[in-house]
Amino acid sequence: MHIERDENGDFVLETPELAQRFGLSSEEFRKSLRQGHITSSVERGEGEDAGTHRLSVRLGNRRWRAILSAQGKVDHEEMTFVKNSPKPRRP
Repeated sequence: MHIERDENGDFVLETPELAQRFGLSSEEFRKSLRQGHITSSVERGEGEDAGTHRLSVRLGNRRWRAILSAQGKVDHEEMTFVKNSPKPRRP
């Protein structure tokens, strides 16, 4: 997986590569993105993990994660299934 950083320091991932991880075409992935079905987050490593980052992208019950080294290289990546958060109950 090729990951770059833009001039603002944000991570930029290639759509075709990420779509493939989810078993989608690039167009299907872009459509899900436009519809707001894809969420992402970035976490910074602390302590002995300082300088590393964990990127997470979620679509439905699937989550792709990558751990980036301090040099910005993918050290590890995985695709997992996650439970959907229960909907809050109404009083």
